[in-house]
Amino acid sequence: MEFVWFILIGLVAGWLAGVIMKGGGYGVVGDIVVGVIGALIGGWLFTRMGGTSVGLLGAIVVATVGAIILIFLLRLVKRG
Repeated sequence: MEFVWFILIGLVAGWLAGVIMKGGGYGVVGDIVVGVIGALIGGWLFTRMGGTSVGLLGAIVVATVGAIILIFLLRLVKRG
């Protein structure tokens, strides 16, 4: 069941990051992938900075921050 929550959080985080970054969007599967990878990046960064997330809202925030960073990096690579 945790896997399902992880995927749902990834979907929400990927969608939110796409809205915040004002991109063309990646579709449902792309948003899930961006959100899941973003969750891993965000979790790693928050742990390194001594932070933590609490509950569903905290997980969505951490995953969204990570997804925003991922989208930013992907756009940098795409330009180069």
